[in-house]
Amino acid sequence: MSIEQRVGAGSGTRRRLLAVALAAVSAAALAGCTIPTRAESSEKVETITEIVVVPPEPTETPGAPGNDVGPLAGFDALSNTLGGAVGIALVPVGGGQSLVAGEWHSGAAWSTIKVPLSIAALHETDNTQLAAVERAVTTSDNESAEELWRDLGDPATAAAKVESVLEASGDASTAVESRTLRPEFSSFGQTQWSLAVQAQFAATLPCRSDAAEVFELMGSISPDQQWGLGVIPAARFKGGWGPDTDGGYLVRQFGIINSGTGQLAVAIAAKPDSGTFADGTAMLNDIGRWVGERAQALPIGGTCQPN
Repeated sequence: MSIEQRVGAGSGTRRRLLAVALAAVSAAALAGCTIPTRAESSEKVETITEIVVVPPEPTETPGAPGNDVGPLAGFDALSNTLGGAVGIALVPVGGGQSLVAGEWHSGAAWSTIKVPLSIAALHETDNTQLAAVERAVTTSDNESAEELWRDLGDPATAAAKVESVLEASGDASTAVESRTLRPEFSSFGQTQWSLAVQAQFAATLPCRSDAAEVFELMGSISPDQQWGLGVIPAARFKGGWGPDTDGGYLVRQFGIINSGTGQLAVAIAAKPDSGTFADGTAMLNDIGRWVGERAQALPIGGTCQPN
């Protein structure tokens, strides 16, 4: 998997107080995580109708900012040490409100969109694309994701099919991007996906029969991408990263971890003031450790509801 290009410096104003020393990223690793669109084809939209879990309409509940109460108490203090804009959203598996903290809330999905894309592809082809799905999820392979997108039809048709996957999890607000906004990147990677809504989507994955293969693959992410939620034992997750127009990194992830009362969906993101990928992943590592240390004490885990 290639590392997505540098992203813009973002909106964070705080300076990093914790110095993080990381190995230099190789030049070959600095290619984009998302891919340009190839030839288009036309195909009738077949929407996904199976809904195992339908959570409430996504809403954001502040995570007790500025005090020591609630599951996200202390996150603001952590974010003040990280040297950039960060955000987090938590939702219990089985459905619930998004508990959010931090100043970063929404932006390009980058390769996190490969999860609903892969689910749509498997629904479309009855598992004949499982090998491409495995590469797209576990190593974030761009050519495989491009293949999955192309096989869904022309861009508008493909976007509608991926949106149907999101809608089956209760997300009626995220519009999958079908236009080529930046020629060097795929259209779907530029989809605007908020942390609160993304965590709502993640909270349904363990409960959806049509997502079983993809959710299993999220537990076998390539070792070079085991940052952020990857520092938490038994986490299932997918990351995405890519360049903003001013050249600095956005690095984000979402997934499922175990809590003391069940399973918990987590979505996190970082835009370092330095703009470097190394600082972005280091910030997510700090957040991942912070969440992992508190996971068993968190009272907001959940389980899948009976059909």
